[in-house]
Amino acid sequence: MEVLPGAGHWGTRGDVMANFMIKMTYTTGSWARMLKVTDDRTSAVRKMLEAVGGSLERMWWDAESCTAYVVADLPDAVTAAGVITATTKSGAYTRVEAHEMLSQDQLHDALALAKLATDVFHAPGDAALDV
Repeated sequence: MEVLPGAGHWGTRGDVMANFMIKMTYTTGSWARMLKVTDDRTSAVRKMLEAVGGSLERMWWDAESCTAYVVADLPDAVTAAGVITATTKSGAYTRVEAHEMLSQDQLHDALALAKLATDVFHAPGDAALDV
């Protein structure tokens, strides 16, 4: 399988991994529990990502907003949706988001595709404007 420049990283199974930024905003109750019992949340997130075939690149904390930011390699968007579902199910977060990150080369490809799509797409109600 050919890997395009900037198209992701090789996974452990030999497939190309997509890059995701995952934002997890903790509930105040979860934050309070972490004050009482300090455990290694980075290890917990790493184990979850590895269980679904991904890997943790980095994890940062924003204490002011009670938010963790995770940069991870995941096989695909379906896997990211599974991660969102699992973390949301825990009830520990008020909001969980995953955003696939594009490299410069991938953005270039996306813009080329957008130019093609622009030629055939019309906005809702455009026909009414032509009358």
